[in-house]
Amino acid sequence: MFLLKQRLDITGYKDILFLRWRNLRTGDILLRMPPQGRGGSQTQTLKPLQLPGDFVAAYRRRLIMDAAAELIAELGYNGTRLADITRRAGIPQDMLYEYFGDKEDVCLAVFEETVDDAIRRVEVAVSEPGEWAERIEAGLAAFLAHIAEQPALARVCLIEVPLATPAATKHYEDALQRCVQLARRTLPHDAQLPDTIQESLVGGMMWIVYQQVRRREAEQIEALLPELSEFILAPYIGAGVIDRAGCKADR
Repeated sequence: MFLLKQRLDITGYKDILFLRWRNLRTGDILLRMPPQGRGGSQTQTLKPLQLPGDFVAAYRRRLIMDAAAELIAELGYNGTRLADITRRAGIPQDMLYEYFGDKEDVCLAVFEETVDDAIRRVEVAVSEPGEWAERIEAGLAAFLAHIAEQPALARVCLIEVPLATPAATKHYEDALQRCVQLARRTLPHDAQLPDTIQESLVGGMMWIVYQQVRRREAEQIEALLPELSEFILAPYIGAGVIDRAGCKADR
């Protein structure tokens, strides 16, 4: 089963990574005590393991979101039904409504969490010491690695969400603006370049990435790193902001 593979920060349970627990039920988690030997010994009865409510809620949300991500990547947004999601998650359909309003709500939760994780990875990469061009390439590498690691999520976010519903389209556009803002904070400024240079670079890069994901070749997307790095750096080399080695040019 495809998983979002993220740690849940739950008070008292931080750093618990959910793996393939698709068929697990909270009520089925039992604390099993080993039986004692013969000679007056007795077997300890099985006792239910009580879990905190926030732990259970986070786990159930994760089941639902994982199932939705899998199915939307496989069948498309319009081809996925709530009944399919709950069946894949292994939960009653009425339980889904305890955590999400409808299919769109689940899809947007998956999208926002994925975007947050991707931007966080890029921000960490570009904050590392090094020449400006090296940090840009590190950020691109982190972004492409995120896609390669989770191709189904990439398909949900780049192929399905933009056209799923008007609300989903707005979420996608807002995510692009977050990427543009990150580019403005990271890329150098130069009067010779147009004010819209960051929008142009982000838009062009996302189009190249979109085409790769649409062809279901997300696992090989890291091979695009040299091409995308050159695409991002070229305007700054041409304007003399950096030299061919990626260092800031003397001007």
